[in-house]
Amino acid sequence: MTPLSRLNLDSPATLSQLGGDRSFQRRLMELGLLPGTRVRVIRRVPLGGLLEIEVRRSRVTLRMSEADLVLVAPVVG
Repeated sequence: MTPLSRLNLDSPATLSQLGGDRSFQRRLMELGLLPGTRVRVIRRVPLGGLLEIEVRRSRVTLRMSEADLVLVAPVVG
């Protein structure tokens, strides 16, 4: 497993685990980030430290510090 913040652009991955406190986990789950869900990094905004991801045909923007708490497993093949 690797943090979402370290995933390469356009590389699909499966969400494995959500870290952080319960309110943070709940907020991510409300956005569709559930264990087993496929995600893909769309772009990085280095100036603001933001990461845009695609999840369930929607786009979500996270801070890099938040993306560090989300663990994913890269999809092979």
